[in-house]
Amino acid sequence: MKYVMLGTLSGDWATRQKERTGKARAKLEELGITLEALYYTQGTYDFVDVVEAPDAEAMLAFSVWYAKEGLGRITTMPAFSEAELQSAVDKT
Repeated sequence: MKYVMLGTLSGDWATRQKERTGKARAKLEELGITLEALYYTQGTYDFVDVVEAPDAEAMLAFSVWYAKEGLGRITTMPAFSEAELQSAVDKT
């Protein structure tokens, strides 16, 4: 399933980009999560990721790990394709 991650960076890690992203990519891989897109933003969130994860538990584990490591905070949302939305609409 696809998920969108809206994330913030802690002040300690904001200037250590290569180290932070290296740690995060390794953890994503360990959990079976594939990073499909990464965008840096300005505003409430510092970045937006689109990932493919095996299940919600893997996403929860990554979010908890990210906060525990002091890297920042993540808000995670399931992302549905247009076809998935139409399928849901057809069931109503």
